[in-house]
Amino acid sequence: MSIQIQVALRSRKLGVLIRDARLVARMTTQECARPIGVTAGIFRAWEEGRRSPSLPELEVLSYALHLPLHRFWSKDATSDDAPPTETLNLPAFIGLRQRLIGALLRQVREKASISPRALSELSGITTARLKAYELGERPIPLPELEGLTALLGGQVETLFDQTGPIGLWMVQQKAVQDFLQLPTDLQNFVCKPINRPYLELAMKLSGMSTDKLRSVAEDILDITL
Repeated sequence: MSIQIQVALRSRKLGVLIRDARLVARMTTQECARPIGVTAGIFRAWEEGRRSPSLPELEVLSYALHLPLHRFWSKDATSDDAPPTETLNLPAFIGLRQRLIGALLRQVREKASISPRALSELSGITTARLKAYELGERPIPLPELEGLTALLGGQVETLFDQTGPIGLWMVQQKAVQDFLQLPTDLQNFVCKPINRPYLELAMKLSGMSTDKLRSVAEDILDITL
């Protein structure tokens, strides 16, 4: 196959991947073209495979779309996949979370041995409204929820979704942010597959008791002496 044919095929495939990435990001050609400094017409030519971006232009596009650069060497398109939020019945999810938060608030109140009337006097919220909150019949405005949990000696963070789809998404986002705060050399170490055994060993060691760790350290010392 001649180089010209290879270039033409790669240009068309790259165009498909660029268009797919734009659709995943829910952006227009104009919105994608602007940060790169090209016209929407040139960007459309990229998508159609009539022209191709340079590597620096592709790097800027990747950065603008918050997608990894290797995305443009993928064999699969993802824009036809339904976004995760579309698989959720969000209004129903909100109602379920309201009931769960109300039940948790009641548990915290009962654990603190505070009656609804006493909490009403402390918070200035009527007992009828507090009851509606605890039963999940009314959404609790966030400032009121923060105030109530503080009065009960708790923290609103303990009420965050932890196991639902949105909660898991938030945990993943937190993990990404924590990873990005690591020094660059540690990030590079974690990302290399060859270092996985060391990470797995570190996980095992972190779960050991102090006495067990001391025993392991003594065994290692005996071996090296």
